[in-house]
Amino acid sequence: MTPLFEQVTIPAGHSWGLLWRELDTIPFIWHYHPQFELTLTVNARGQRYIGDHLGDFEPGDLVLLGPNLPHTWSASERIDSAQPMLAVVVWFSREWLEQLAACFPELHSLRQLAARAGPALHFSPATSARSAAKLLQLQALPVPQRLPLLLDVLLELAGDGRARALASTAQAPMPDGQQKRMASVFDFMHAHFRDDIALESLAQRAALSLGAFHRCFKRHAHCTPGEYLARLRIGRACQQLIESNLAIAVVAQEAGYRNLAHFNRQFRAARQVTPRTFRLQYRLAGKRIG
Repeated sequence: MTPLFEQVTIPAGHSWGLLWRELDTIPFIWHYHPQFELTLTVNARGQRYIGDHLGDFEPGDLVLLGPNLPHTWSASERIDSAQPMLAVVVWFSREWLEQLAACFPELHSLRQLAARAGPALHFSPATSARSAAKLLQLQALPVPQRLPLLLDVLLELAGDGRARALASTAQAPMPDGQQKRMASVFDFMHAHFRDDIALESLAQRAALSLGAFHRCFKRHAHCTPGEYLARLRIGRACQQLIESNLAIAVVAQEAGYRNLAHFNRQFRAARQVTPRTFRLQYRLAGKRIG
C-alpha cells in the first residue's frame, strides 16, 4: 500500500499548524508528510496504522509522529452519538524545534523528544489526560496565546518516561534542497489538480531535467506525477460525494475529469466501488452511527 504525500501548509503569520477536525467518521487515508504531527483523538474508537504498527485506539489517544512516517487513523464508532468525533492535530517542523532549543536552553528536552518521536510515541494515560486538557483549549485561544500552551504540552510529553515507540523504525529525512524543490511542485499540483498539467512545467518549477524530476518525484511521493494527480482528483471526488448531493457527473467535472466514463473507471480502480456505491455506503454508515 503506497502512502500519499500530504502537503502541510502552515498559515501566514504562524510558526506551526493547528487542525481542529470534527467528523462523523475518520476515513482511512494512508499518508505522510515531512512535519512532526501530534494527534489527539476524542469521542472515537478505532484503529491506527503508523509505519509497521497496527493497534486499537480509545478516546483520548495521544500520539506524536516523526517526519515522513506513513500513518492514518480509521474509525466509525462515536462514544457519544450526539457529538462528532474530534481530531486535534498539531504540525511543526524539525527546524522549528531546533530554533526553540537553540534560543532557549530551558527547552533542550524538546530535542530529545524529537529524537525519540521518529518511530512515533504513544504517551502514558496520565500524561495523555493532562496534555489533552490543554490541547482542547487551543482552538478558543487568541493565536499569540496558543504558543505558550503548546510548549507546555511538549515539555509535558518530553518528561513522560513511560511513552512507548509504536513503529519499529523512523523514516530518513530528505535532503533540504530536494524538500524545497518538491514543496513548490506539490503546492502547484494541489492548487491546479483540476487542470491538465504538463510534466515539463513541473520539471521547470523544480529546476530539474525531465528525467531527473521524474526520479526525484517518485523517490519523494512513491508514485509517478500522473498517479499523484489522479489521487488528488479522486480524493476531491470522495469529499464531494460525502459532503454534497451533487450529481455524479458534476462531481467528476469539479474534480477535473472531462469524461464521465473515464472518471467512473478511475474511481472504481482506486476505491473498488463505483462513485454511487461509495456515496451510498457513507450515507448508510452515517445512519448506523446516528
